[in-house]
Amino acid sequence: MNTEANVPKQPFHPGKWLFCFIGAGLFWIMNALNKEGYSLNVEYPVHFQFNESEFIPTTALPRTVRVNVSGDGWDLLRLSWLPFRTEPVNYEVNNPLRASIINTSAMTAALSDQVKSLKVNYVVADTLEMSFDHRITKTIRLIPDSTHIDMLPPFVVSSVINLTPSTITVQGPARLLKGFSDTMLVKIPGRRIAANYDEELPLNAYKHPLVQRSAEKVFVSFEVGELLSPLPAATKSGNR
Repeated sequence: MNTEANVPKQPFHPGKWLFCFIGAGLFWIMNALNKEGYSLNVEYPVHFQFNESEFIPTTALPRTVRVNVSGDGWDLLRLSWLPFRTEPVNYEVNNPLRASIINTSAMTAALSDQVKSLKVNYVVADTLEMSFDHRITKTIRLIPDSTHIDMLPPFVVSSVINLTPSTITVQGPARLLKGFSDTMLVKIPGRRIAANYDEELPLNAYKHPLVQRSAEKVFVSFEVGELLSPLPAATKSGNR
């Protein structure tokens, strides 16, 4: 008699096998993360310290630097997943006008002082360029372009053209601002103007990523009157 035929078969439970595989995988991962000797390149936030009231960077300073670090798996995992939640490293620029590259040795030393849980091996860059200039402020007087106002005859401008503000200040690199004029001509748009003028106009000149302006718009106003008698014709040269 075949006794094997009477032995009941054990049912297959895929959920139990999956649970076992997940548990074994988590145990292996946690055990691996506890080990030392891992190295990784990470983006670490950096903050440049310099006298911002006197100097201005003329090229964009990097927000992060790529750093090779060593440590246990947990610290490297935290730093690689949450790089911008860590405090940025402070890099001091002592002489901005002479500084043309980031000193990677000084950067590595600053990182080593701040990142105590990891070993900072080196900054992954031969040179990181930077450039600075003196920060200056310049005052520019606004002047209305009164010769190109399109008036509907016989109407004329009958008052002073008021500009508010009458001057603006611009701030930026000295080499750039020295090329700016001391005055800005404000063009007055509108066709065949026949009534008092009150408009807020955009200031389109001197727009530059490195330049800060004290105002983006100017308010222009003037009165308009009707000329009841024609203007006297200009006396031609040579006539009596």
